[in-house]
Amino acid sequence: QVRVVESGGGSVQAGGSLTLSCRPTGDFFSVLTMAWHRQAPGKQRELVASINTRRSANYADSVRGRFTISRDNAKNAVSLELNSLKPEDPAVYYCYARIKNNDYKKKDYWGKGTQVTVSS
Repeated sequence: QVRVVESGGGSVQAGGSLTLSCRPTGDFFSVLTMAWHRQAPGKQRELVASINTRRSANYADSVRGRFTISRDNAKNAVSLELNSLKPEDPAVYYCYARIKNNDYKKKDYWGKGTQVTVSS
């Protein structure tokens, strides 16, 4: 089955940096748009950044200029570089991938989430 696997979460001092990585595993035809979302305690899940197959990126206003999303199409992998981390950035970060399966139907997949903690 197709799974989305995340890595790179951890605890960082305010102003520090962290890199999250994600890739789908299993059998599928191709990977389409990929993205990172996050959910902080007491808040709804929100889009952080997305990137399509042409590597055109979209960012939330709160992270634009600080975070960078990129993808390696050969590896079907996406990364999120979190720079200049602020106390309001802590959350569980979830990787998202829209995948075209071998039957050519598109389906959304989510990772289990990885915790990012920022100390002030």
